[in-house]
Amino acid sequence: MNKNLHVEGMTCGHCVETVTKAVNSLAGIKKITVDLDQKQVSVDFDESQTDVGAISSKIIEVGFEVIEN
Repeated sequence: MNKNLHVEGMTCGHCVETVTKAVNSLAGIKKITVDLDQKQVSVDFDESQTDVGAISSKIIEVGFEVIEN
């Protein structure tokens, strides 16, 4: 499954790296793409191993805000 999340608080390359590492630490993540300008995080993941709630929680855990669409 692919899900796009709107993430507030990312301002630089370090933020992108932090979000990428955090999400990649979850089981079932196939690909993550972070668009700093659009404040979008696109995640391709295996639904049998993780879900959007876990991904959002991990992003929040490292200091960013996930905005529901």
